Amino acid sequence: MPERPLAVITGASSGIGAEFARQLAARGYDLLLAARREDRMRSLAAEINARHAVDIEIMPGDLANDADRHHLAEYIRNTRHFALLVNNAGFGTNGFFIDVDVESQLRMHRLHVLATLELTHAALASLAANKPSGDCGVINVASVASFGQAPTNVSYCATKTWMASFTNGLATELAMRGSPTRMQALCPGYTMSEFHDVLKMNRGAIPKFFWMSAEFVVAESLRGFERGRVFVIPGRHYKILVLLMRAIPDSWLRWFSIRLAHRRRKA
Repeated sequence: MPERPLAVITGASSGIGAEFARQLAARGYDLLLAARREDRMRSLAAEINARHAVDIEIMPGDLANDADRHHLAEYIRNTRHFALLVNNAGFGTNGFFIDVDVESQLRMHRLHVLATLELTHAALASLAANKPSGDCGVINVASVASFGQAPTNVSYCATKTWMASFTNGLATELAMRGSPTRMQALCPGYTMSEFHDVLKMNRGAIPKFFWMSAEFVVAESLRGFERGRVFVIPGRHYKILVLLMRAIPDSWLRWFSIRLAHRRRKA
């Protein structure tokens, strides 16, 4: 029997990462789940195995840590049936840059930038060497925030902007080389998950129609991946928002960002 393709998902213990695991298992992928919370990943693996006959491995660790990041990269590089990497691990902070602990900002850059870079390099090397059949490549979970900036979220917006640009650049390189490997920058807006709970964010400050489910976001991502779309922005209202963000002058965008930040802080 041919081996099933393997999908590696970081930040797989909850939210978008956990939903990627569910939907990829339904498509017949074996899974490697990587995150810090081993108990949550084991519960997720049991849930998935009750529905789908796929193999699931667990790799607990913190990808902001060099040793854990190197370990996962080597696993990807040396696994013959590797097919898809989902770089989803990430977090946000809430506060003005000068007021937020600098270590949290350094950790964010190590996770969003260094982990994405190193794991993607390992993924592309593995795919180039083993040439798996079917859809294969890398999905980098960026954000609508990658198209602008916002007070109290400067590092988050900056690192997500880097992820989107990095993905687009690699997609261009791969196309130039005639490679079938696909790259995607998934750019969701507000998604119902633990991400905002960790930030202690009041969801009531954001209109209800801006919130999306993780199921919808992941389904849009995988649909776009099958069609070879480099940028996927789930939700028509977010597509329109990004068009506006690209069209209006930077000074207007900064004014709007400040007004929105004031509203959130009051809420």
